[in-house]
Amino acid sequence: MKDYIEERAVEIANYIIETNATVRQTAKKFGISKSTVHMEVTK
Repeated sequence: MKDYIEERAVEIANYIIETNATVRQTAKKFGISKSTVHMEVTK
């Protein structure tokens, strides 16, 4: 399970970097909450 979370965190971070997306836009794209995006990218 932990590997999946790390992979998703990297995917989210790459999306934000490549598209210059906001946390809100990223959450909508991945179908997760804003707090989940923030938590995964900051840890």
